[in-house]
Amino acid sequence: MLWLAVALGGALGAIGRYGVSVALAPQHIKFPVATLTVNILGSLMMGIFYVLIVEKAMLSQEWRHVIMIGFLGAFTTFSTFSIETLHLFQAGHWQTAVIYLGLSLMLCVLAVYLGITITDSLL
Repeated sequence: MLWLAVALGGALGAIGRYGVSVALAPQHIKFPVATLTVNILGSLMMGIFYVLIVEKAMLSQEWRHVIMIGFLGAFTTFSTFSIETLHLFQAGHWQTAVIYLGLSLMLCVLAVYLGITITDSLL
């Protein structure tokens, strides 16, 4: 049953990821805004659900499989982030690649921290 929970969450996460990609489809900008956005949102949600499921047990452990493993695993896109960064470097866009790398790491770690801190303070 847990396999189905992960699969359901993953399907919903993939749909969510695709929706963000369509909504933030790059026009003429060479910066991967959609991937950065889903990784920040996914990190924020990871922090929130970490508190709700792991720390406070306000949701059952089964929800960890649906949300944290399935949904957020499919919603966030580290592999896409990696290939986009590599392509920026290969295309000679070193400055953009370094900015993207730095923003992704700093903002996603900050988002997890904020998710945990805000959720803890509200509970």
